[in-house]
Amino acid sequence: QVQLVESGGGLVQAGGSLRLACAASGRTFSTYVMGWFRQGPGKAREFVALCNGSQSFTRYATSVKGRFTISRDNAKNTVYLQMNDQKPEDTADYYCAAASLVATAEPAYNHWGHGTQVTVPT
Repeated sequence: QVQLVESGGGLVQAGGSLRLACAASGRTFSTYVMGWFRQGPGKAREFVALCNGSQSFTRYATSVKGRFTISRDNAKNTVYLQMNDQKPEDTADYYCAAASLVATAEPAYNHWGHGTQVTVPT
């Protein structure tokens, strides 16, 4: 029902900023909870941030809180992840996902994008 495509990844120096975008197809985008996850080299996928449909609620992983901001534009069927003060540990493939309820657990998300690479060198 929903197709997701991430963009905006790339190389950024420590302390720098990068903004990711996730474009969604479908007519019910505003009803979905949108989340960002990431998977570093040799690591398991982990929760990064989420935002409910009305943008009235957001939640962040402790590791990114205060540095990353999730937002969405329902009119454009797009969710964003603004990443500031990036650190080497932020290096990972970043995935956009959609769920029907607020949750940080991966199984709650029914639709996934293919990911976009973010590299923050030491």
